[in-house]
Amino acid sequence: MEDPAPRPGHSSFVWLVGASQIVGLASVVLTGVWMGHYRGGFAWDGTAQEFNLHPLCMVLGLVFLQGDAILVYRIFKHEPKRNVKVLHGVIHLLALIISIVGFVAVFDFHRTAKIPDMYSLHSWCGMATLVLFCIQWVMGLVFFLFPVASAWLRAAYLPVHVFCGLVLLVMAIGSSLLGITEKLLFSIMPTYSKFVSEGILANTLGILLMFFGVLLGYLITREEYRRPPNPEEEALSVHFKTLTEGGSPTTP
Repeated sequence: MEDPAPRPGHSSFVWLVGASQIVGLASVVLTGVWMGHYRGGFAWDGTAQEFNLHPLCMVLGLVFLQGDAILVYRIFKHEPKRNVKVLHGVIHLLALIISIVGFVAVFDFHRTAKIPDMYSLHSWCGMATLVLFCIQWVMGLVFFLFPVASAWLRAAYLPVHVFCGLVLLVMAIGSSLLGITEKLLFSIMPTYSKFVSEGILANTLGILLMFFGVLLGYLITREEYRRPPNPEEEALSVHFKTLTEGGSPTTP
């Protein structure tokens, strides 16, 4: 049997995935340069250098790694579903650990510097994103990676899980943009309007984060880039439809 002809959108898919990785890595690098070069580097001693770990961990964990964890279902759409699930869960776990480190760093810095916690819009949005991210990861674990729920419940929850993953990515990027603005106003407010290099770098970081989100959103929502359904997914779909619409499942 001849191999199927490559789909017309394959070339554009490869370029879009490559662009998303370049933009995502550039965002992480720019965050490191901003905190390392302009804000004095990194430490774990309760000083401002410990705070600098917070934006780096957030961009690396909640934005870049979370986006890549979602993207694996598009990149490895012809690989065994179980393997992709494991990779998806592991990258999300790594993102969660890195993000928690970033949150601990900012709270530890605030405690040492006697700065109030959780009063800004950025902190509220960021905390909501992390809490929901934790819930999303646990739900994915018990529903899909080590499923304890019935087939019809998993089929019903799957669209919600996919939707929430995209929403969380948007929330993470939005929280990051709020954090960038807040940090700039706290650090260089008198000179920010004069187009100083630190302000330009941070603004560029914000643009890259938005661009990363746009690329991921496009790749995730385009129907031609979706993973083709496998027998397991088709069985779930048939089972769910049978239970919700009546009748009896057909035997394949």
